[in-house]
Amino acid sequence: MYMIKLLVAVLRIYTFVLIAHAVFSWLPPERRGNEVYRFIEALTGPVLRPLRRILPPVAGLDLSVIVAIIAVEVLGRFLLGLAR
Repeated sequence: MYMIKLLVAVLRIYTFVLIAHAVFSWLPPERRGNEVYRFIEALTGPVLRPLRRILPPVAGLDLSVIVAIIAVEVLGRFLLGLAR
């Protein structure tokens, strides 16, 4: 049960990392060259790249981040349901 709660906590942190990725994506490309952005990109890339292959941008918006956040939240709620 504690492992599930720990995993849910990690998923919640990952949701914030995905949100940070979305915020960074609004910056001009030359402003995204710092270590923080590269770290966030390294964490989110393995999840977002496959989603980007499936979901094309809609009116210039990258929907993969939204889909990933929803998927992470659904997984977290599912795991919390198992812990009860």
